[in-house]
Amino acid sequence: MIGVIVPAHNEEALLAPCLAALIEASRHADLAGEAVRIVVVLDACSDFTGAIARAYGVETLTLKARNVGIARATGADFLLADGARWLAFTDADSRVSPGWLVAQLSLDADAVCGSIAVDDWTAHPHSVREYFRKTYVDADGHRHVHGANLGVSAEAYRRAGGFPPLTCSEDVALVDRLIATGARIAWSAAPRVITSARKAARARGGFGDTLAAWATG
Repeated sequence: MIGVIVPAHNEEALLAPCLAALIEASRHADLAGEAVRIVVVLDACSDFTGAIARAYGVETLTLKARNVGIARATGADFLLADGARWLAFTDADSRVSPGWLVAQLSLDADAVCGSIAVDDWTAHPHSVREYFRKTYVDADGHRHVHGANLGVSAEAYRRAGGFPPLTCSEDVALVDRLIATGARIAWSAAPRVITSARKAARARGGFGDTLAAWATG
């Protein structure tokens, strides 16, 4: 079984397209019918995020940690306990491609760090888009780490000790742990994910705050 984890804090505005994309990816013919379980981890949600998740027929877990590292780890532990062999992570403001899971698995690695594309830059000055275009490497061999586009085998995840309980950069910390354990990591642009460049970031210190810093820097 393949497990997909989506941490969410008040994501009613963007969760539906995220889940629609994940469901499409879970039904890709090249997965040969292997079960894919999608879990939305509802972290201190006070809106309709949970109702939307349930309307799409995906599983939900509820906690009040307000901590994305704990949310990702909670979802991972839940799916590992039910026998997941591969864990794939994305964010509630992101949309994976139909071949996202197939691309991760085809790389034959212990973990896959994928790149991202941004869907809409209108909330930011033109200079931010240009800085991203000039500095971001959307190609194989990049060294970006995004919780919105990350996959890891169950064995490698357990060996690395999972996500630490960090409020941001939990994805980078996991990859550092994977590297320390000798995991084979594919730095690939093959698994495609489109993400939001919204200003109202959910995780302090995350991608949204990075973009805001570029605008003022």
